[in-house]
Amino acid sequence: MDEAVQHLYAIIMAGGQGSGLWPLSRRNMPRQFVDIFGIGTMIERTVQRLSGIVPPDHIYIVTSSRGQALVSTLLPGFPMSNVLAEPLGRKTAPCIALATAFVKKRDPDAVTLVVPSDHLVEDNATFEKTIREGVQLALQKKELVTIGIRPDRPETTYGYMQVDIPASQRSLSPGQTTTLHHVRAFAEKPDSRTAQEFVDSGDFFWNSGIFIWHIDVICRELEHWMPDLYRDLLYMYEAIGSSKEQEVIEDVYSWQHPVAIDCGVMEKSESVVMLEGQFGWMDLGNWDDMLSAQQVSSIPDASGRVQNLIEVDTVNTIVHKPSSKAVCLVGVTDLIVVETDDALLICRKGDSRGVRKAVDIMRRNDGMEGYL
Repeated sequence: MDEAVQHLYAIIMAGGQGSGLWPLSRRNMPRQFVDIFGIGTMIERTVQRLSGIVPPDHIYIVTSSRGQALVSTLLPGFPMSNVLAEPLGRKTAPCIALATAFVKKRDPDAVTLVVPSDHLVEDNATFEKTIREGVQLALQKKELVTIGIRPDRPETTYGYMQVDIPASQRSLSPGQTTTLHHVRAFAEKPDSRTAQEFVDSGDFFWNSGIFIWHIDVICRELEHWMPDLYRDLLYMYEAIGSSKEQEVIEDVYSWQHPVAIDCGVMEKSESVVMLEGQFGWMDLGNWDDMLSAQQVSSIPDASGRVQNLIEVDTVNTIVHKPSSKAVCLVGVTDLIVVETDDALLICRKGDSRGVRKAVDIMRRNDGMEGYL
């Protein structure tokens, strides 16, 4: 085992609810644990993808207590000691701090690859190549490495990164160089006009949420930009393996505010570099993303597996239903229809971003808790 692999660890963030894919994604069965396309759950596919890069026992999953139980069912061979349960959802910065404490305890010279659990990757070979280049950069202990995706449309549900053009060349080893962009700024999800300006500029990339860094570097950046969280990381680090481990983790999560690592560290740091990812990436955050995935990737059409579905003069429409009830769609275009045993969603293609708002309304309404 070479040095890069020996010290390489992966952190899979799997704690989100995925309300954008309601009613299929629920509080007790979030989207990363649902086999939406009939080709395996997203968490299973993520672990499989990483197993070609990272030793299997070096993969950590950070999720909820419910997610912890689902992992034991979906991934029976996965080491449960590597499944970390967050007491509360606190976004990605505390999630990464928790996992970093465990990895640091195990290997103080670790390089960590941080990935979301619910993304689509089409080309695993190119993904592996890109990640290995990022690991070689991280071993130099200089920067935080992220993966950017060149946008092909003015997407308003993704974050963006602005980079320096032209890129620089960095030598990874004798005879091998890679193309790097210095990240100038991070931008949150834009409105449609701003998203179009980003695409037209040529120097904005989608923020994939994939990060690679040496553990010394992320600890240095956390200490500088988020000193309270870094203090709590050390607090958890000291408690790992002791009788107070769970108590300390619960304490930390009881007072930590929800903060994304992008806002807490990445957009403030001057040490962020980007590799371009050309491996067919999508964040499957809503039903429009699902429809796009079926149109531009090898993902099978979910409607093709739906029983008792009749479509007449119907185009650009996605249907997902488990029941034997007959459904006829006649003369409809740009429609999303999703049925579960207790809920029905019908929305126009392009409007599924509003599903999260609908879930928020249900959350505030008495008597609708059971539908979440």
